[in-house]
Amino acid sequence: MTAPTPRRLAASPEVIRIGNCSGFYGDRLSAMREMLEDGELDVLTGDYLAELTMLILGRDRRKDPELGYAKTFLRQMEDCLKLAVDRGVRIVVNAGGLNPAGLTAKLRELAGKLDIAARFAHVEGDDLTARAAELGLGKPLAANAYLGAWGIVECLTAGADVVVTGRVTDASLTVGPAAAHFGWGRSDYDRLAGAVAAGHVIECGTQATGGNYSFFTEIADLAHPGFPIAEIHRDGSSVITKHAGTGGEVTVGTVTAQLLYEIGGARYAGPDVTTRLDALELARDGQDRVRITGVTGEAPPPQLKVSLNAIGGFRNEMAFILTGLDAEAKAALVRKQFEAALTTKPAELKWTLARLDQADAETQEQASAILRCVVRDPDPDVVGRVFSSLTVELALSSYPGFSLTSSPGTGSVYGVFTPGYVDAAEVPHVAVLPDGTRVDIAPSTGTRALEDVAAPALPQPPAAGPTRKVPLGAIAAARSGDKGGNANIGVWVRTDDQWRWLAAALTVERLKQMLPEAADLPVTRTVLPKLRAVNFVIEGILGQGVAYQARFDPQAKGLGEWLRSRHIAIPEELLP
Repeated sequence: MTAPTPRRLAASPEVIRIGNCSGFYGDRLSAMREMLEDGELDVLTGDYLAELTMLILGRDRRKDPELGYAKTFLRQMEDCLKLAVDRGVRIVVNAGGLNPAGLTAKLRELAGKLDIAARFAHVEGDDLTARAAELGLGKPLAANAYLGAWGIVECLTAGADVVVTGRVTDASLTVGPAAAHFGWGRSDYDRLAGAVAAGHVIECGTQATGGNYSFFTEIADLAHPGFPIAEIHRDGSSVITKHAGTGGEVTVGTVTAQLLYEIGGARYAGPDVTTRLDALELARDGQDRVRITGVTGEAPPPQLKVSLNAIGGFRNEMAFILTGLDAEAKAALVRKQFEAALTTKPAELKWTLARLDQADAETQEQASAILRCVVRDPDPDVVGRVFSSLTVELALSSYPGFSLTSSPGTGSVYGVFTPGYVDAAEVPHVAVLPDGTRVDIAPSTGTRALEDVAAPALPQPPAAGPTRKVPLGAIAAARSGDKGGNANIGVWVRTDDQWRWLAAALTVERLKQMLPEAADLPVTRTVLPKLRAVNFVIEGILGQGVAYQARFDPQAKGLGEWLRSRHIAIPEELLP
């Protein structure tokens, strides 16, 4: 098998066309082939990692040291490697997870078996697990620093057809190819920030083409939405689009939604650049085309964020069905009986009553409330055998109509996520090129400590007039997500008049009134006038991260839709 000749990243010196085929580990398996066959691309990226995924991969690696990577990517490569090489499309993915070298070795074996001439490279150094204690990070199951794009740049410049990374920032998968193609330098902050914005939009796949979109009924075809593409220009501006003829849509709204996903404030920090989200502007550029311009960047902070995942203990849950009258009294009875019978109290015991029942309901399901009991403890017997036995023993001696949504189980391990921070100089960043050469990537020399952005001037509120109390979602869209134990909710509207009202009306105090579960938690608001948006970060609402499952919506995906469903007085002139 003859080694291939390195190719240019893109035919055009002014534009590079970067697509995405995965937003998480478990995304549509056929997406890679669809993206390669349905239109022209220069680079295809795939994001396989999330906080929960790192815990899953950590447990895989504990069972087998040769694992720790996204196994589905190997299946995609078996199907699509030849197609990608034949079409001249480079592939850049973070599917290496906790073992990028191991996945790269598997890819070389696969290419040899299929007799495909391809160059493979990988990026490593993010895994700090063995050094966690000495770095003051405790003793987690997995500790991974978020690396940037320059290792990817080295690999692509050396001619790699496939670049595998571990834990890099999601947007780095896009920034790396753009920086390699255009020859950007480490201090080209505005251009790098533009690529970060584009990468942030496409990193979650079909969320940029209509998936998880508040105004989803306006999207013509969501049966099989296409994956997004970023056409990045030399100056860092970009156009978000998709292959012609694929489902879903790319609109200013769908791009706004993704820009607001899982962000903090106006400064979006990364290892290579801090992107100013309050500077960018969006404009329609034709059918399924949205242009992003005006992005500015600043030097990155001196520390890298570290994803720390640990086994927290064992968890179990049981849901009691309370049908008909006296739901509150029934819940009180079963709670009293259960707690009285406990001989070994679990470390955590939490009850939640969901009043889903309706009066005079036409179906039994509509007449039923759900009482959930969640237990956590370091001892698997406490959340398994003890918990399950007590639940079953109540079956004939508790409230009328006693029933459960499922049979009691043995419980399962739960994880705990915490963010850590280390000086960038403490983290190795190594590009392992196709010929095996190892290149050390130096940390950024220019850094800037993160600080709050001065609040912009708010628009003049609309004049007082008749209002109607309706759901916020009558005029506003929202996108929410998890950031460790915190959650964010980005809320935006589509007209200047609606924006004048939103900026004045949706304050932190009003949010806490509308979402009582956040009433006692710290909440911060960031105003983004150019997006007609406000972003809220609710601290601690997700406990110790998604794997902790503090809420029935552990990743806060529906938090924004709950907010949209809440009623608020809106000026009648703003309503559709």
